[in-house]
Parts: sequence; C-alpha cells; structure tokens
Amino acid sequence: MLKITGPRTWTRSERAVDDQPPMVRNRGHFRFNTVSALFLVLFLVMGLAAQALSSGFLDSKTIAYLAGGVFGAAAVIAFLPFWPTVVVAIACLWAVPPVVLEGNFFLFAAVITPGLLIAPGFEVINQWDKAVLLRLGKFHRVRGPGIIFLLPLVDSVAGYVDTRIRVSDFSAEKSLTLDTVPVHVDALAFWMIWDPMKAVLEVQDFQQAVTLSAQTALRSCIGSNTLTTLLCERERLGEDLQRILDEKTNPWGITLISVEFKEILVPEELEDALSRVAQAEREKKSREILGEAEVAVSSKYAEAANLYRGDPTALRLRAMSMIYESMRNKGGLVLVPSSALETMNLGPVFGAASYGAAAGAVPDVLPEAVKKAAGGGAAEREMPSGMEGAAESERSGPHSERAPGEEER
Repeated sequence: MLKITGPRTWTRSERAVDDQPPMVRNRGHFRFNTVSALFLVLFLVMGLAAQALSSGFLDSKTIAYLAGGVFGAAAVIAFLPFWPTVVVAIACLWAVPPVVLEGNFFLFAAVITPGLLIAPGFEVINQWDKAVLLRLGKFHRVRGPGIIFLLPLVDSVAGYVDTRIRVSDFSAEKSLTLDTVPVHVDALAFWMIWDPMKAVLEVQDFQQAVTLSAQTALRSCIGSNTLTTLLCERERLGEDLQRILDEKTNPWGITLISVEFKEILVPEELEDALSRVAQAEREKKSREILGEAEVAVSSKYAEAANLYRGDPTALRLRAMSMIYESMRNKGGLVLVPSSALETMNLGPVFGAASYGAAAGAVPDVLPEAVKKAAGGGAAEREMPSGMEGAAESERSGPHSERAPGEEER
C-alpha cells in the first residue's frame, strides 16, 4: 500500500541540531592567527632588506608588488589553512616575481619561504580549549592553553575542544506514554568533555551525538512511564536519564552532569479531563478530612455524655449556658420547647431574676418577653392549687395594693 505524503516538516529539535555548526572537526590543519601574521610581516621586512642589500635600492613599485604578493599569499592561507596551500604559495613566490618584475628575487623568496612555513605553526589556544594534535596522521598529544608550535608540513590540529560545561536543548514531540497519552516534552542536558582525545577521535560529531542520544533516551523514558509519573516524578526521571546517557557517552570522553525537564505539554482535549480528575481528588481528600473531624468530635461528645449522665445539675448548667450564649451574641429571642424548660427548671430561675430586677437587688438583663413568661411561670409553679384564683386576681389588680409578704413570696 502506497502512502503519499507531503514535504517533510522538521521538528524544532531537529532544526536546532541542523542549525548548530559542527564543533568536532577543525576546518584545516592549523589556524592562521594574529601571531602568525606578525611573524610573516617580520619575515617580509627581513626579505625586503635582504633583497635591497643584494640588488641595490628597491623602488616603491617593486616593494608594493612584493608586499602585495606576500599579503595575498597570507590571505589565501588564512582562507584555506592547509599545508598544501602553503606549499603552493611558496612555489608562486619563487616563480611569479622574476617573471612579472623581470629581476632576480631569489634571495627575497629564500627569506620569505621559512616565514610562510613557520608563521602558520604558531597556535594560540584559549584557556577553555584543548587542541588535539596529529603527527603524520596519527595521534600525537593534547595541547593547550597558551601558545603552541606545530612542525611545518608534519603536525596538524584534528580539532579544538571546548572543555566548559555545555547545555543542549532537546525534545520529544507527540510521544506516547505508557497509558497511551501523546505528550510533548522539552528537556535540557548539561554535559562537559573530560577527555578531548576521545571526543575527537572516537565520534565524528559529539555535539550531534549527545543531542540525538538524549532524544532517543527521552522517548524511551516517556514510553515506559505513565502521564502521572511524568508529571509527579520529574527529578527521578531526570536522574535516570542522566545515568543512561552518562553510560552511553562515557566512552566518548563526555560526561552528563544533569538532565532537567523544562516543560511537559498534553493535548488540549485532555486538559479538561485532567482538571476534573484533580478536582475530584481534592473533593475526596476534603471529605476524608471532614470525616476524620466528625469522628474526633463524636468521640468528645461521647465523653461529655458520660460525664453528664451522672450529674444532671451539670447538664442543666450546660443547657442554660448555651441559651445564654445564644441570647448574648445575637440579642434576640430564643424559643425552646416547654419540656426543655421543665427539665432545666428555668422557670424559677428566670422568675427570681425578674423579681430581683423589679426590687432593684440584681441588674435587669432579661428581655420583656422572658420577664413576663418567667414571672407568670414561676408564680404558677410556686403557688398551691388552692390559691391560684387569688393570685390571678392579685396580678390583675394594681401593683401598689399587693402586700409585702406576697411580693417576697
């Protein structure tokens, strides 16, 4: 079955790898630097001086042609830093000036030839770089930092290696987890080269090798774990990736310092489902905490009930305290069943409080409705059944006609 596809779409990680310049191989056998240019200028001055002493005074045109030829050769060598280029430039200096200027310039060429051979051999290596040297195509040594010298036509630099800690950004797009959820994961790898010789000679491009190895290990890690594990155990997965990559890159002279997950993206259609699951988990946890609190409160209530069971007076005081607290905080009227009042024996208490407030013995803290209910209830409970009619007539009459003995009762 044939499958027709459009042009390939490169992922961001693949574009990042392709955009990075190769950092393993050195383009050429050496680097024509400032020190090389200074040495070449010195040999140019010496060659012009030797030519002037041998053939007499040199006019400005001749000096300009000779200097321009040397500088042109230096530009070609800097652009193509290979020893064969140096040999061709030397041959041109021996052959071209006698033909163009129609004179004998062999002494000038004899002085410039060592300059063109020695000047490219001076290398300046930075503090964080190491240069891997080859002699006649075989590994010779690792040099740097500082100024080093290459034997002309024999030594060459296989590569300049940066030994500082590097960071590589890699990702795995649309990778399936163990529970078949497509995710996009971005991660960072921190690594460094501890053996420049192995990094140059054992692998063609260690930068790309590390990045692609990290991508492969990341996809394998995603496929062997669920989405919940990826979201909750990033540090452990990063340590596992670091260990796997370090075992793989250690033969190349490279060590992985750490691997960190930058972000984990899930499809938009799964975000709502994940949010509902998280909300349900929080609701479940809140209900469990509420249930534990109910169990604790019920155990305390059971202990209080055991204490009140043997002490009815304490139970009445507790009920009275609850009613008082409700009235004090809200300042309203509290309605309780008559059976509760009979149980707590509140009638005599409120009645006594009402009579005490009327006599001025205690402060008036009870509402009017409570006073009336308490006063009538207390009088009815305290008077015998034979005197109920008299008490009713006395209450209906004016207060000034009551006897002092009856007020005290």
